[in-house]
Amino acid sequence: MNIIDGKKVSGEILEELKNTIKANNLDLTLGIIWVGNDEGSKIYINNKIKRCDSIGIKTKLYHLESETSEKELLDLIDSLNNDSLINGIILQSPVPSHIDIIKCFNSINPNKDVDGFSNVSVGNNYQNRPSIIPCTPKGIMKLFDYYNIDLKGKNVCIINRSNIVGKPLLPLLLERDATVNVCHSKTKDLAFWTRNADIIISAIGKPKIITAEMIKDGAIIIDVGISRIDGKISGDVDFENVKEKVSYITPVPGGVGPMTVAMLLDNLVEISMR
Repeated sequence: MNIIDGKKVSGEILEELKNTIKANNLDLTLGIIWVGNDEGSKIYINNKIKRCDSIGIKTKLYHLESETSEKELLDLIDSLNNDSLINGIILQSPVPSHIDIIKCFNSINPNKDVDGFSNVSVGNNYQNRPSIIPCTPKGIMKLFDYYNIDLKGKNVCIINRSNIVGKPLLPLLLERDATVNVCHSKTKDLAFWTRNADIIISAIGKPKIITAEMIKDGAIIIDVGISRIDGKISGDVDFENVKEKVSYITPVPGGVGPMTVAMLLDNLVEISMR
């Protein structure tokens, strides 16, 4: 069993980005829009700001009240699109229910869309054209590369169909010649699909729902899920009972999570170097 150490890999990537920024004398600012007061969002935003500071990227946070109208948000995005001092824009999710987040994502200039959520980025990804890849899928693919995990001919089971993880992962895996099944909350007999998978990528957010009986010997497990049990962070996979059965596995925390933030900054630097 090998632990896929996302913390280690992301640290190396951040150091490379820091050197790239310094070598090219890049002056980068990330605009972060946060609507409302979701506590989870606060933690994620603080983490992003901390990582930006560590490699020489400036940040500008726009914290809006929950009552902010969709038009006001769109006006802010438009102003940041036209602000030459802002190199990348992210809209932190979730947003209040009266705001159409997809509409807002699509209002972000594709050349500043560091999350890769706009229609332009999504379409380019599915057509295998140069595009900004959403951060979590990009981080997963980087981990496969770092650990020399060959995807060709592998049966991959994605347990997630969101616009953030499952859907953007699909074309990336297909491009590497993997055979992909996408499972979700309405899938019948989930264990049937997981037991036949060489690689399982789970982003359900339900603690320890993937058990040892659902996994074949030597499988590779990428656990994207995050939950809390009695104050402790847990993934979708029953790590302690699964780890001796698999060939590779990501821990939670310390697996995919650090890669997601690193890929956000990687996308920002990529955009600035075009």
